[in-house]
Amino acid sequence: MHYCGEETMVVKKKIKLAKKNVKDGGVSLDDAFADDEDVNYAQSKLKKKKGLSEDELDGELDGIEEKYESVQQGTYTMSASKPISQLKRGDKIDIDGVIYDIDAHYVLINHESTKEMAIEIFNSKNEKDYQLRYFDDQVATTIEFYELQEIMYIKKPFSKISW
Repeated sequence: MHYCGEETMVVKKKIKLAKKNVKDGGVSLDDAFADDEDVNYAQSKLKKKKGLSEDELDGELDGIEEKYESVQQGTYTMSASKPISQLKRGDKIDIDGVIYDIDAHYVLINHESTKEMAIEIFNSKNEKDYQLRYFDDQVATTIEFYELQEIMYIKKPFSKISW
C-alpha cells in the first residue's frame, strides 16, 4: 500500500543518489534505473530547422542579384551646389523629388588608381536606408543609387539628382 506521493519520493531519492554517484565516478542514471520497469523517460524533442542552409541561401542571393543586375540606369540630370567630395553628414540630397539626409560619406573600396565612394542616405518619411555609390574620378558617369532591402543594397534607377 502506498501513501499519496510516496512512490514519487522514492524515485526522486534514487535520482538524487544516482546523480551523486555519477559525480563521484559512480553509475549513470541509465544504470541506476536499469532494473526499474516503471521508470519512463521523456521523448527527445525534435530540433527545429533554423533558416536556410548555406547553399540554399547562396542560391537565393544569386537569384536576387541576377534579377536586379538587369536594372539599367537611364539618362539623368545632375545639379551640384558644391563638389560631391564636400558632402557630409547632415547635408541633403534630392533624388527624383525626394529629400534624403546624409548619414555618412566614406571610401567603399580603395582601388589603386581611383576610389569607389559611398554616401549613406536616409529617407525620414519612409524610414528606409539608401546609398549612392560613385568613383571619385568619374562622378557624372558612375553615380548609382541603391535601396537597402533586408540585407542587400538593390540598384534603383533615377532621373534627377541634386545637392
